[in-house]
Amino acid sequence: MKYGYTKQLELDFDEAVEKVKKELAKEGFGVLTEINVKDTLKKKLDIDFSDYVILGACNPLSAHKALEIEQEVGLLLPCNVIVYKKDNVIFVSAILPTVAMSMVENENIKPIAKQIEEKLKYVINNV
Repeated sequence: MKYGYTKQLELDFDEAVEKVKKELAKEGFGVLTEINVKDTLKKKLDIDFSDYVILGACNPLSAHKALEIEQEVGLLLPCNVIVYKKDNVIFVSAILPTVAMSMVENENIKPIAKQIEEKLKYVINNV
C-alpha cells in the first residue's frame, strides 16, 4: 500500500529542508518536531547514515477538529514529512493522511484527512 507522496528535488539537502518548512508554513502547518536521523544515529549508535530529516507538521485548526471528533486520533498526529538523500538525490515525502487515518472507524475524520492530504500534496508539489 502506498502511504507517502514523494517528489525528487533539484536542491541541496539543507536548501530542501528550509524550502519544505517555508511551504508548510504557507499552508498553515507548524513544525512541532524536527528529527535529524543522521545525527541521532551517529550519536546514539555510531552509525553513519545519509542525510535524513523527519519534520512533524501540524495544522492546528485541522488537528483541533480531528481531536474534537476522536481524541484517540492524536496517536496518528502530527503528519510526518521527510527530506532525505538517496544515491546523491534529494527527495521530499509526506504521509498520506487518508491512508494513515483509514484505520480510524469514524467517518467524520475522513473529510479532515482528505483536506490535509490535499494541503500536503500542494506543499510537496511546490518545493
